[in-house]
Amino acid sequence: MASKIVASTLLVVLGLGSVALSGCMTAYRRSVGATVDQTYVKVFVTDPNTAWQATLEALKSFRLDVSDRESGFIQTRWADNTSERNLVDSFGAADVYLKAQFRFRINLDRGRFAGTESIKITVQREQVVQRDVLEGWRPVETDGIEERTLLYRLERLISIRDRIAAIEREQIEKQIQEGPKFE
Repeated sequence: MASKIVASTLLVVLGLGSVALSGCMTAYRRSVGATVDQTYVKVFVTDPNTAWQATLEALKSFRLDVSDRESGFIQTRWADNTSERNLVDSFGAADVYLKAQFRFRINLDRGRFAGTESIKITVQREQVVQRDVLEGWRPVETDGIEERTLLYRLERLISIRDRIAAIEREQIEKQIQEGPKFE
């Protein structure tokens, strides 16, 4: 019984220590000006055309700066989100921003997963803010919500497209089996 209490206490202490260290590392990275770019990755078992079309559909509300199908790279233009950043940060202890903007960078890499054609989609959101006119733009770390939301949206769009393609294949096979109808 005592060993279980000691083991559970040790796990709690280790868990709190890792949380504290990760928070300290984030603060340290910000203070030394290290890159704050985070990437979010998901692998989809689908063909490249389906993944590309789903990605373009998911980004249809953004203006695209770069769209290169051959290399599998998409980059949106900078979009202003000053009011959203100020609304969210007004409830915390953070300063109000003069300007804030972001853009998405998405890579689609072909590969194989368990012997099946697959696409690895990497999403990166760059967020920059300006506190006053003299400061200039500086990158800030994102919370990852928009990146995860975009990956979820891609998952749903790819799933829908794959299901529609399967239904169309079933209908074509059924028509072939029934044979042509001549009158």
